[in-house]
Amino acid sequence: MNNSNEITNILFNVFIFMVVLLVILIITYVMLKLKTKEKNNNGKKATAPDQKKSEKTRSKTTSSMLAYNKQSIFDFMEFDTVEDNMIVQKNGKRYIMVTECQGVNYDLMSQIEKVSVEEGFQQFLNTLRHPIQIYIQTRTINLEKSISTYRKKVNEIESQYNRGMYEYNSMLQSGTYTKEQMDKAFYNLTKQRNLYEYARDLVDNTEKMSLNKNILNKKYYIIIAYMPEEGSTDTYGKDELRNIAFSELYTKSQALIRTLSACSVSGKILNSRELVELLYAAYNRDDSEIFGLDKAIQAGYDDLYSTAPDVFEKKIRILDERIREESVDLANATIEKVKNKSQMQMLAEEKEETMDDLISQMAQILLEENKQYVGKDVVEQAIEELQEEDRKRKEGGEVDEKKKATTRGRKKAVK
Repeated sequence: MNNSNEITNILFNVFIFMVVLLVILIITYVMLKLKTKEKNNNGKKATAPDQKKSEKTRSKTTSSMLAYNKQSIFDFMEFDTVEDNMIVQKNGKRYIMVTECQGVNYDLMSQIEKVSVEEGFQQFLNTLRHPIQIYIQTRTINLEKSISTYRKKVNEIESQYNRGMYEYNSMLQSGTYTKEQMDKAFYNLTKQRNLYEYARDLVDNTEKMSLNKNILNKKYYIIIAYMPEEGSTDTYGKDELRNIAFSELYTKSQALIRTLSACSVSGKILNSRELVELLYAAYNRDDSEIFGLDKAIQAGYDDLYSTAPDVFEKKIRILDERIREESVDLANATIEKVKNKSQMQMLAEEKEETMDDLISQMAQILLEENKQYVGKDVVEQAIEELQEEDRKRKEGGEVDEKKKATTRGRKKAVK
């Protein structure tokens, strides 16, 4: 009996423990459910005003798009003007000065030089006390100025060569110069001709090189900005603010140039014209490869956004100028070719006509040179025979000329 009572007590205690555990689990489950519902309600309440705000912003943007008006192109550009070697932005509230840097060939340096460059660049970074921007601009190399310079030099060499050719021909026709003088004149003429041909080939190769658009040049710039916020417009005028900005930017740029010299990098501050060219190349990537800044100004690119001429009219004008230039070059080259051909032809015909006399003269010279081997008497007799044959040949030639003249007269009479 006692054993049965103990077992029942144990089972009753276990039952009570299980009931208590079940009640605790139910309570925790209900609490977790209530917390998740509260979180969901808070999320819905928070998203409701955000949706309202987004709807308001959308309505504002659509209304602003509908209320869009035409404005000046300068309102959409990043700068106002360029003056005093500075780019002016935000109506005089921001000034920019640009320093152009010449790069170094790091790969070709020795290890000591590389370490010195790295130390100099580290020093440059440590000395910076103001923000900077590094801008790299890739441009196609424009060889137009070099080609025009070469053409002027070639024209000068050509005129010298033509003058030398005229002097040499006049010396040939006069026949009063010695052999040494003629050889010297021919040597100078040959030298001038070789120089002219070399210069012309140089210009042609440079023009072909300019047609290659893969020849690129990278330019490196450091940009410094200054905003005169500490000086209000009530205290300082516009000119005074510009002078303050220039002095600040100039001092900082010169300090940058000095610190960059430790890296073997040289630099210079861009003037107003160079800044305009920089902006022109940045805003007109394609046109800057064809037209430089000077040609762009002459073509009226400063009126591009208001009264720009038709692009096909400009193209036709450019093609007409190119046709005119190339036609002049082709005509000059053809004339020079014909002149050289006619001169060589005249020399060849003259040699052909006097070939017998030249052969006889050369034979006499050979006999005179070999007199001691052949014998004096034999040489004299041979020379006399050669001279006799020359005389007979000349007399025969004169008779042939007379016969030709009489036959020409008969033909004219028959006609």
